[in-house]
Amino acid sequence: MTACTSPVFTTSDQQGGQTFGNYYVFNDMWNTSATLGPQTLSACSASSWYVVSNQTDQQGAVLTYPNVQENFSQAVSSFHTITSTFAETSPHVGIYEDAYDIWFNGFGNGHTELMIWVDNEKQVPAGNKLATTTQGSHTYDVWRTSDGSYIAFVATATFTSGEIDLLGIFNYMISQSWLKGTDTLSQIDFGVEIVDTAGGNQTYQFTNFSITAN
Repeated sequence: MTACTSPVFTTSDQQGGQTFGNYYVFNDMWNTSATLGPQTLSACSASSWYVVSNQTDQQGAVLTYPNVQENFSQAVSSFHTITSTFAETSPHVGIYEDAYDIWFNGFGNGHTELMIWVDNEKQVPAGNKLATTTQGSHTYDVWRTSDGSYIAFVATATFTSGEIDLLGIFNYMISQSWLKGTDTLSQIDFGVEIVDTAGGNQTYQFTNFSITAN
């Protein structure tokens, strides 16, 4: 799919967003305890959108996570397939990572957050590195916090497009006792966690997002 050039939706609001079918495109300037710079999201569809952001590093904190997302409410074991495609173009300056952010058992106490980092620019995940695993055609270092609430699969080699077998990764987590089949899949997001944009506006483009789940 081509880049978005004639957006049907644009927002500079910190919590601005737009629904496209099952998907929601979200500006998500969530770290309001920090001093946030301007950020504008423009979308042609859930599959084709971009964001222009200007953020200044504040002790390494993630400041914004513009993303596209889909909500779910099913046990992991009830799925036969969960795959996702994506394509992104990012500036490779500053500090950020393009990543899936996947939530199990809601967003409060008792949740598990899984991130899959596909394109990392100077970011380090929380927790400790526990393993290295190959899932599909990509190899990931796996990081996990001591309480198990956060797990990050960090690609050992950047890739900016492709299809990921998400259910395969979930099943690997189950095999490691980091997740249970009875845990509820709550939300799948894909976007960019931004820490710093190297002193000016930077553009992050997304052109081929989809989720297939059944």
